[in-house]
Amino acid sequence: MDLAAPLHPDDLARAAQPIEVTLPAAHRARITESRAFLGKILGEDRAVYGSTTGFGALVGFKGRDDPRDQADNTLAHLGAGQGPDLDPALVRATVLVRARSLAQAASGVSPHVVDALIAMLATTFAPAVPRFGSVGASGDLIPLGAAAQALRGRGFAYVGGKRMPAAEALAEAGLDRLPLDGRDALALVNGTSLTTAALTLAARQVRKIAAAQQDLTCLLTDLLGVDPQFLDERLMRRYAHPGAITVAARMRAALAGPGEQSGATRPGAGEQSGATREQPGGKRPLQEPYSIRCSPQLFGAAEDALRYIDQVVAADLAGVSDNPLFFPDDDSVVHGGNFFGQPAAFAADLLTTVQAQLGNLAERQLDLLVDPHRNGGLPPMLAAGPGQQHGLQGVQLASTALIAEIRRDAMPAGMQSLPTNLHNQDVVPFGTQAALRALDQAELLRLICGSLALGLRQAAYVGARRPTGGRTGELLAELEQIDPVDPDRPLEQDVRRAAAICCDRY
Repeated sequence: MDLAAPLHPDDLARAAQPIEVTLPAAHRARITESRAFLGKILGEDRAVYGSTTGFGALVGFKGRDDPRDQADNTLAHLGAGQGPDLDPALVRATVLVRARSLAQAASGVSPHVVDALIAMLATTFAPAVPRFGSVGASGDLIPLGAAAQALRGRGFAYVGGKRMPAAEALAEAGLDRLPLDGRDALALVNGTSLTTAALTLAARQVRKIAAAQQDLTCLLTDLLGVDPQFLDERLMRRYAHPGAITVAARMRAALAGPGEQSGATRPGAGEQSGATREQPGGKRPLQEPYSIRCSPQLFGAAEDALRYIDQVVAADLAGVSDNPLFFPDDDSVVHGGNFFGQPAAFAADLLTTVQAQLGNLAERQLDLLVDPHRNGGLPPMLAAGPGQQHGLQGVQLASTALIAEIRRDAMPAGMQSLPTNLHNQDVVPFGTQAALRALDQAELLRLICGSLALGLRQAAYVGARRPTGGRTGELLAELEQIDPVDPDRPLEQDVRRAAAICCDRY
C-alpha cells in the first residue's frame, strides 16, 4: 500500500491485519523539506500554533520552551477519554488514515513519525483508544491523543488481540517508543482520522448490505411468484432518478433466467385483467405491498445517497486534516480549520438514515414472508409444524428489536453543536459520534439482513416455489447450506451465517 496515493475503503479494512505500507523516497524528501521549513520559521520567531503557543483556548499563552516538554504539554491533558475501548481494527484503520494525511508533507511533522506509523501497521499492535471524548472539531483530539500516547509507551495497547500496558505491547511487537516534539504531537492528534475511518468502514459495509438486500428482495419476489413488472425498464426510466434506474437494472438481471433479457419484464407481465395473479405459490395481488413494489425506488434513493457519501469519503481519504499547514514553496504557515469534520458528520447522519430505512424494508419483508395471509399460503412463521414448532417466530421478534434500536439512534448528530473550550470551539460537528454510530448500526442492519435471508431459506423448505432467476437460484443454493428449521433450534448463529453468505459476496 503506497501512501503516495489516496486510500481506498478496502485499504482500511485490510489494516485490521498486519499490512505493508510504503512511502516513496520523493514523498519522504518532501516531508523532510516541510520539517526543515518549520525549523526555519521557528528560527525567525514566527508564531506557530502548538509550537510556540499553548493549545485550544490557551493559544494566547506561551508554550513550553523544550520541544519534548511541549509534546507532553500537548498530550497529557488529552488523557480524559472514557468508555470502552474502540475495536482495535478501527483504531488501526485510523492510524492508516493519519499516516496518509501526514505523508502529504503539509503538517511539518518529523519523517520518523510517519515511519513509526508504517512500522506499527506491519505488526498486530493497536493502541487502546476510549470511545468517548471527541467532538470532532479540533480533530479527534482525545482518541488520537490516546493513540499517540500508546505509541510512546504510555497507556494501553493490544498485540495479537491481547490488551496490555503499551510499553509491554511495543516490546512484544518489536516496536520502539516514538519520540515526539510539540509539532509532532499536535500533528498526530489534530485531525479527524477516527471520524474518517469509522465513516469509511461503515459506508463500505452498508454498500455490501444494500447489494445483499437487493438480491434478497429478488429472491423473495421469485419464491412468492411476484409479477416483476415493478422493475420494468420503461417504468424506471420515467422515474428518472439515477440510483433507481441502476438498481432496477441489477434486480432485473438477478431475476432473469438463462438466456433471458433483463431489460423489460417478462412477456405478459402486468397484462392480466383480474385483481389477482395466479402463481405456483398462490394468488398474488395485482399490486404488491410497498415493501416489494416500491423496493427499487427505496434502494435507488439509498444508492444515490451512498454515491454522495462515497464522495465525502474519497475527499476525506485524500485530504490533509491538520492545523496549521506548511507551504515551503510560498514561505507560508497557514492557520485554519482543516480539522473540522462537518462533511463526515453530515455524511454519517445520512448513512444512518439510509440504514434505518433499509432496516425498515428488510424487517417488513420478513413480516410479509411469515404471514400466511400475504405469503401465498405458506405456514405461519414458516414453521414446519405450526404449533408444534415455531419456525422464524423468535427471529422475527429479534429483527423487530434490532430495527427499533437503529431507529431510536437515528437523531442526526451533525447539528447537535455544543460550545466548549472557553468558546474557542463555539460550534462543533460531532462527526465522531455520527460516524461511530453509523458503524455500530451497520452490524445491526447486517443481522436484520441475515434474518430475512434465513426466512427465505426456510420458505423454500416449507413450500415456496423454486426460483426461476439465475442469480436468485444461486443465492438460494448458497443459503441452503444452512439446515432448515425442523425441528426448532436456537437460530442466532444461523442468522449470522446467513448474513455472511449474503453480504460477504461483495
